[in-house]
Amino acid sequence: MHFRRLGWLALVLAAQVTAAEREPTINLPAHGRVELAFSPWNDPEQALLEAIDGAREQILVQAYLFTSKPLARGLIAAHRRGVRVEALLDAESNRPNSLSVMPELLNAGIPVAVETRYNIAHNKLMIIDPASRHGAVATGSYNFTRSARVANAENMLILRDNPALAQAYARNWQRHRAEALRLDSLDDLPARRGKQDGRESDR
Repeated sequence: MHFRRLGWLALVLAAQVTAAEREPTINLPAHGRVELAFSPWNDPEQALLEAIDGAREQILVQAYLFTSKPLARGLIAAHRRGVRVEALLDAESNRPNSLSVMPELLNAGIPVAVETRYNIAHNKLMIIDPASRHGAVATGSYNFTRSARVANAENMLILRDNPALAQAYARNWQRHRAEALRLDSLDDLPARRGKQDGRESDR
């Protein structure tokens, strides 16, 4: 048990970034169009489905929880019509015994990788056609789940027609993908690990 705790501590320390290593924030001009959805009053899922349906080249997914079958079907349909779809999921929240759509994505031939470096890979976003001047970024608190659609208080933005923004998100996605674990099947999932709760005293 002692060695297991030491191993987990080493993993947490390796994932931490010191103040000296932190990079400056990214500043971009604000332009383009913004679509805003609040659940449960609006329908973020329908907005995402329409954005997916409009994709022509590429969709990059980064998700903490992904259980929405309509969104999975939308991505699979995009993949089948020739859009390059890739998914990057939190390893702990998308297990075979959960309601995750990971098996459906894998079975459809969509490349799936899982993030294992972080306590929680908490991003919830889709980057659509980032190389196009009409690219879009969908992001916010909204998880790709039915609960987020019908039962939770959530927000989602779809930011369109800002190529620099879409490309910045795509670069960050690629950075995460480079350190993630590519899955060929569910058997490739790493063993479960504990999570730090992240709480600390005010300072």
